[in-house]
Amino acid sequence: MQRNSIDPFSLLRTLARNGNLIRQMIVREIASRYRGSALGLVWSLFIPVLMLAIYTFVFSYVFKARWRVGVDSKTEFALVLFAGLMFFNMFADCVNRAPLQIISNSNLVKKVVFPLEILPVVTVAASMFQLLVSLAVWLVFYVAVFGAPPLTALWLPAVALPLVLFTLGLTWFLAALGVYLRDVAQITGVLTTTLMFLTPIFFPASAVPARFQVLFMINPLAVVVEQARDVMIWGKAPDPTIYGCLLASSLLIAWLGYAWFQRTRGGFSDVL
Repeated sequence: MQRNSIDPFSLLRTLARNGNLIRQMIVREIASRYRGSALGLVWSLFIPVLMLAIYTFVFSYVFKARWRVGVDSKTEFALVLFAGLMFFNMFADCVNRAPLQIISNSNLVKKVVFPLEILPVVTVAASMFQLLVSLAVWLVFYVAVFGAPPLTALWLPAVALPLVLFTLGLTWFLAALGVYLRDVAQITGVLTTTLMFLTPIFFPASAVPARFQVLFMINPLAVVVEQARDVMIWGKAPDPTIYGCLLASSLLIAWLGYAWFQRTRGGFSDVL
């Protein structure tokens, strides 16, 4: 089996060398998700608007849910929920697509010169495009209801970085594993649905019983969602210690996923 470098600096050189190719593939990936539909890319804007409208109606007017006790805002719950859900959706989209990433591009596996390691990068970048569209919808709605968001919202790119690294590591891992174990594609859908209810999306982390708090916050998604809401809505900067630990662990997971992909890619052509 061919041995491929797991050096992260080698990855950075590959990304820099293939920058134009990556950009072209990202555009193609985004376009392919809406190809054949009448509205095309308009769907990427329409869906977040529709979902935010539904959340606002259901939780504010039907269930009359409130995120904070004593707050009468009818739309706050929808905005808080959507702020967490759009980050989770980016993660779930990448994880659910990852197991079929290499299989669906089997024609590229036979090409010795093609850098297969960029395929998960393309998937994550395309999902980030949808995240940015959802974020723009959220921002417009927030400004219309509450005015300008707090200045701590400028922390958002830094808060999102650990999630991107964590997601990229899992995407590399699952993309390689999916080649050898086809059942992975069936399992990831169940796992992401389960994880959605173990992440503070529909409820605040403070609602979790104290004895489960530590175990609950081991989930990297829980930390990212809470930090995103803190900077976007509550005006709180990320805790340096928690953020540092999250970033370090996300970097480790990204490298481990990349190393697994590089060590197993030599057998892709034999299996496919």
